[in-house]
Amino acid sequence: MFRIVRTRTLATLHEECARVESFETEALSLRTDLETQEQGYLAVIKQTSQERDAARAEAEAARTQVEAALAQVLLDAEDRVALRALLRTARKQAKALDRVFALFRYGALHSVHASMEAAEIAAEAEGAPRSGWTSQAPGAASPPADQVAWRVQPLKLGGAE
Repeated sequence: MFRIVRTRTLATLHEECARVESFETEALSLRTDLETQEQGYLAVIKQTSQERDAARAEAEAARTQVEAALAQVLLDAEDRVALRALLRTARKQAKALDRVFALFRYGALHSVHASMEAAEIAAEAEGAPRSGWTSQAPGAASPPADQVAWRVQPLKLGGAE
């Protein structure tokens, strides 16, 4: 079957065919440009993600360092408190004692202590009763030493009494 087409119609068809081909070429060119841009954007996204991950790692490392520094500061503060307590204790012990307290058991020297309380605690640790500690009035006669189970007697340091 033959069809007769006018020259003008044929020319229009050829023009439109040429336009479609130019559109296809332009579309192909645009597609190539889009793919190139997409590759660029993907590279930027990948680089940004890597930078974000590196920044997170740095932030975590910094957070760890801050926590370690804070723990060290707290330890240093505890050390200073303990050191102050030791210094106070050392200063108290460094003060010149004007007397010591001798602990006697049936007249024999058992031990020497810095305070009356320390002597009593030592006697109680050896089995002395917790109560019954008495002090004598000044000038009163003491019972014989060998008749008293435990006796604490203050003694002046540095000279005769």
